[in-house]
Amino acid sequence: MRVIISGGGTGGHIYPAIAIANALKAKNPATEILFVGAQGRMEMQKVPAAGYEIIGLDIAGFQRELTLKNLSFPIKVVKSLWAARQIVKDFRPDVAVGVGGYASGPLLWAASGLGVPTLIQEQNSYAGVTNKLLSSKAAKICVAYEGMDKFFPKNKIMFTGNPVRSDIVSVTDKNPEALSFFGLNASAPVLLVIGGSLGARTLNESMEQGLAKLQAAGCQVIWQTGKHFSERAKAAAQAYESVKVFDFINRMDLAYSAADVVVSRAGALSVSELCLVRKPAILVPSPNVAEDHQTKNAMALVSRKAALMVTDAAARQELVGKVLDLLQNTALQQELKQNIATLGRPDAASQIADEVINISK
Repeated sequence: MRVIISGGGTGGHIYPAIAIANALKAKNPATEILFVGAQGRMEMQKVPAAGYEIIGLDIAGFQRELTLKNLSFPIKVVKSLWAARQIVKDFRPDVAVGVGGYASGPLLWAASGLGVPTLIQEQNSYAGVTNKLLSSKAAKICVAYEGMDKFFPKNKIMFTGNPVRSDIVSVTDKNPEALSFFGLNASAPVLLVIGGSLGARTLNESMEQGLAKLQAAGCQVIWQTGKHFSERAKAAAQAYESVKVFDFINRMDLAYSAADVVVSRAGALSVSELCLVRKPAILVPSPNVAEDHQTKNAMALVSRKAALMVTDAAARQELVGKVLDLLQNTALQQELKQNIATLGRPDAASQIADEVINISK
């Protein structure tokens, strides 16, 4: 079987794509997989590091504000559609899978036009424009939230959850290794702060302001900043031995295992991982996303008492106080753990891989 997987831009698209590829390989090692991404984006490094070939399209998103960059957008779309069509012709896939991100639109459009069956994996609770446009031609649409028939044809929807990295499916027995890895003390609580693969300014500035309070409360911190805030964060944390700063955490399984409480953006992948690792979480949805979909992702948990939420606008004033309250409230921690555990879907990648195989037949 030959499969093209397209999309990327952030870890929220790339890691589910790699998880699907790994599940396909686990079911049949002879499966040939080609990734198609966007030139200059994160997938062009992360996919080869995972052992897969990738081709980049010269494609970028349409900017919502007025900018000269938008003048080149139609040209890039036409070029990418032409290049995607050639890639499909050369590789001759049995199935094309789109996971969202700039490259998935041209590639799935080209594949459909050439008679290749397509599968869409929609990670968010609010469907992206590209996936909505592509859904009429898709054979199957795998979703992670209930009620997605308001965006997609109901007969094509399959509820699978979001695929996550296999090392994150079980972190319960890794705590001693995790504490050693990060140089942490087993007798003090640990806060994990993750702003997504590219970082989050609001979370970073909230943490920067609150380091003294967290230290005074005896809290240890694992802080993923993203590369743009990394040096500033390291300078701010110099005075605090219990604060560990990383621009990017490669061992997220150990980070989750060490954590007692997690502060995170509400991207689809982060939410899915939190459900699997069963950690009490405070979500701070990014306001800089299409249709405010991170707030919708967060509310899917908050409405079930499976997580807490602080708005981006209120985070600098309220976030650290909310963290300290949660760290001191073990009953609430336990309630959040129990409720979030019911939402995890550890077999999502395997289910999607089975559907890819079915479509290929």
